[in-house]
Amino acid sequence: MRAFINVHTRLPEGRPEYRMPDADTAIEFDRVTLARGPRTILREASVCVPAGKVTAVIGPSGAGKSTLLHAVTGELEPSAGHVRVLDHMHPTRSRAELFRLRRRMGVLLQGNGLLTDLSTFENVALPLREHTRLPEPLLRELVEIKLNAVGLAEAGALTPQELSGGMARRVALARALVLDPPLMLYDEPLTGLDPIACGVILALIRRLNDSLGLTSLVITHHVAESLEMADHVIVVANAGIAFSGSTAELTRSEDPLLRQFLDGSPDGPIGFDYRRGAGTEATHA
Repeated sequence: MRAFINVHTRLPEGRPEYRMPDADTAIEFDRVTLARGPRTILREASVCVPAGKVTAVIGPSGAGKSTLLHAVTGELEPSAGHVRVLDHMHPTRSRAELFRLRRRMGVLLQGNGLLTDLSTFENVALPLREHTRLPEPLLRELVEIKLNAVGLAEAGALTPQELSGGMARRVALARALVLDPPLMLYDEPLTGLDPIACGVILALIRRLNDSLGLTSLVITHHVAESLEMADHVIVVANAGIAFSGSTAELTRSEDPLLRQFLDGSPDGPIGFDYRRGAGTEATHA
């Protein structure tokens, strides 16, 4: 059973009707408000991320996509509401519980985060050395398996400086996967890559999600490419969840806000703050 908000049923204030999550839900936002200082980024947002699927999170710049991701990892606590991730609640009861939860997440950062003084092999091995006591032969086997999974079986001896942008992104992906997390989080995984490298990364996200039985949450500005790869889409706009459903439902929608975003029109219900370079709620009628 798929678990998501039916955005075609609207509450009086224009928010999607919220449905309680079921066993097929990996992440749940329950009337969550997220703020950075005095600025509210998301207000009373409710949405579910289905388990075992690839979910793309899209929306205007500055709408709160990365903020949503930070709430999932526990880096940002909600000022109201609750976030449930893999049956754990944020805020968690203790830092130890939060660290245990984070070990069940793999995160692919925008900037890769590879350590330049370590080889490709040692970058991928780092989480195993930090969090396990595996014997060296088994550790080496696991690292080689992950490098092979991202198509870099022969690159273990290379340094990050010797890798292309696409290769570095794949090494970072292998490192994020090395502890076999059930949940993968991707923060703008296509930034700075050429179209071919983008295609390779998207194909890897799709293949690894299916072959390893993962749940994948992908924050991205690459709308067209991500819609071809994703099972489920969440659109963040105007300090809330504008849409949550299948890619087919999104592309068929005649909602003015969704059409403005998908068509790239400057006029519509999504405004633009040119001082911040971010989307805002339009004030015009």
